[in-house]
Amino acid sequence: MKQSIAVVDYGMGNLRSASKALEAVGAKVQVSGKARDILKADKLVFPGVGAFKDAMEELRTRKLIDPIKEFVSSGRPFLGLCLGLQLLFPKSEEAGSCRGLSLIEGKVLKFKPGKLKVPHMGWNRIYAMNGCPLFKGIRDGAYVYFVHSYYALPEDKGFVAAYTDYGVKFASAIWSDNIYATQFHPEKSQELGLQILRNFLKI
Repeated sequence: MKQSIAVVDYGMGNLRSASKALEAVGAKVQVSGKARDILKADKLVFPGVGAFKDAMEELRTRKLIDPIKEFVSSGRPFLGLCLGLQLLFPKSEEAGSCRGLSLIEGKVLKFKPGKLKVPHMGWNRIYAMNGCPLFKGIRDGAYVYFVHSYYALPEDKGFVAAYTDYGVKFASAIWSDNIYATQFHPEKSQELGLQILRNFLKI
């Protein structure tokens, strides 16, 4: 029986590409912005494209903050994608005093202008750490696809599941108990990205 995966629709995500990639690896996907659909799913995928503050305002307006936190507290697997990783943190340099979901302690910082272009866009390498199950069968130094100007800095470095170098070593994936998140886009990372999504289905 296929697992039921809810993809959170809050008006800020790559919903079609994320859901199609999940279906391609065998998931039964429901794209929804309704609390009841989120809370009954076997697993939750939380995509995001855009600005931190706008996303939190959409989540608040649609009354989705509490359902997402309730799902995470249930222990079921959760996967954040791109902005969906950054929103796990309490604060971002992008958002001023606007608070994030505060599910992981730390902050989100902007890449400093310099020799490298901001946003960080295109293919870059990931180096897995801590035996995170998302990266089972993924070789170190594999390339995945990024589009972002901000990066997460968790207080507990043990939560860094993979890192990438772009002028600074930053957390390109996070793992804390049942919370998994990638700063890169698995759904845009070709076969390697599909393997990461397959691994998520097996968790």
